[in-house]
Amino acid sequence: MLADEIKALIEKGVPGSEVIVTGSEGKFEATVVSQSFEGMSMVKEHQLVYSTVKPQIASGALHALSIKTFTPSEWERHAAN
Repeated sequence: MLADEIKALIEKGVPGSEVIVTGSEGKFEATVVSQSFEGMSMVKEHQLVYSTVKPQIASGALHALSIKTFTPSEWERHAAN
């Protein structure tokens, strides 16, 4: 899989999200910023993102995905550091 394909899957599954995907050869890192994470635990945020690529993980097309999730306000604070 390509980073752009993973990005598109996450954006489709988490509407209104901003997604950055890096990596290659089946090992990727996704940074996902979404208002929909507001009030969710980190576990729930990651489960939501993983659900968008579950078929690709099950098929072996995607071997590893590291996820970082932020609400827009958390992202602003993170980006400022």
